[in-house]
Amino acid sequence: MSRHRRTARLPDPVERVAVESLGHDGRGVAHLGGKAVFIDGALPGETVAIDYLASHRNYDEARVRTVHEPSPHRVEPKCLHFGVCGGCSLQHLEAGEQILAKQQVLMDNLHRIGRVTPDEVLPPLRGPVWGYRGKARLGIKDVVKKGRVLVGFREKRGSYVADLQRCEVLHPSVGERISVLVDLITGLKARARIPQVEVAVTDSVTALVFRHLDALAEADLEMLKAFARDQDFHVYLQPGGPDSVRPLWPEDSTLSYSLPAQGIDLEFRPTDFTQINSAINRLMVERVLQLLEPMSSYRVLDLFCGLGNFTLPLARHAGEVVGIEGDAGLVARARDNAIRNGIGNAAFHVADLAVSQIEAPWAGQTYERILLDPPRSGAAAALDIVGNIRPGRVVYVSCHPGSLARDAARLVEEFGYRLLAAGVMDMFPHTAHVESIALFEMPA
Repeated sequence: MSRHRRTARLPDPVERVAVESLGHDGRGVAHLGGKAVFIDGALPGETVAIDYLASHRNYDEARVRTVHEPSPHRVEPKCLHFGVCGGCSLQHLEAGEQILAKQQVLMDNLHRIGRVTPDEVLPPLRGPVWGYRGKARLGIKDVVKKGRVLVGFREKRGSYVADLQRCEVLHPSVGERISVLVDLITGLKARARIPQVEVAVTDSVTALVFRHLDALAEADLEMLKAFARDQDFHVYLQPGGPDSVRPLWPEDSTLSYSLPAQGIDLEFRPTDFTQINSAINRLMVERVLQLLEPMSSYRVLDLFCGLGNFTLPLARHAGEVVGIEGDAGLVARARDNAIRNGIGNAAFHVADLAVSQIEAPWAGQTYERILLDPPRSGAAAALDIVGNIRPGRVVYVSCHPGSLARDAARLVEEFGYRLLAAGVMDMFPHTAHVESIALFEMPA
């Protein structure tokens, strides 16, 4: 006898709901019958009508059907795909209010998780809010039933590729030419075997990395080369993992970005991690220098150093900087970047900072300053190093306020640091992503 799982009936639509706050994912938050409801398209202070999307034990999910009483900060989204494409979640909120909301998310996390409050809230770092995104991975799907190829981010809370015509947050060299990209891929014999294209925009070059699951026919290769020449793209091919990436045209393609204030130029591979917002990255590097206050007599330890984005600017001011990174390829390119920029007081080591490195030779040395720039998971395993060295100042650059708050608690409660300042940076406008920075000082 077959059994069929019964689908739970969703609650009926609700005509008037008061939205209380903005959730960490950009959805409005309300409470009905003592249960939290996360509402797509709702803003704090609004009264809206909602339709339910899903019901869970501890919370429900819904979307706005009608806005009865709008927030004074509600604006018309610029992108015609907003609400379907998962690339953005906050285009309906004024850009200035977005960054203030993210600042509140940071402070709430520091208070609730870290049980700490900064002495000073740093002014937000802000830059362009449209066409800012220089790194992206776009999905590609050959939809036979539609007779066309789709190129875009994934749909909101879904696995399907959104059907984009243009993207307002991508750099215009790509965002305004998605239809051109669609036409190219539609004409390729291998269009069903190209699942993604990765975008990397530098100060002067836009590179596209085509991931392909099968070897490309000569006709496809020639079409890609002609496309690159005609549209002024650098085209790379990726038949396997990241190490398989090779330039197709021009064959001598190189990518780099600059930090003009420090006279530094960093070369990178198109799939390397680099910050997606070059304007904010430059401001962020300057803020790190201001907060760390490196001096010519200081040694600085840069944990999670990547390509040397902070290491090399710090080396312009400190006596010596030691950069630590888990990716051997990034470390090799960081060393090359130091040589290319004439910097001889920066050393680099490969080490997995997700596990304890307390016994590593570089970890037992003296440093007057430490910089942390970990992934979303935070710097939990690296904090033992900070606790052993106890430098005068620690600056923590974070891409996740929850892990920053967790680590802040340990820096303050266990190691005796004081949280002097914290603030946000508008690295990802129109998304719910919170990029932040915090300064810790050891009391004299």
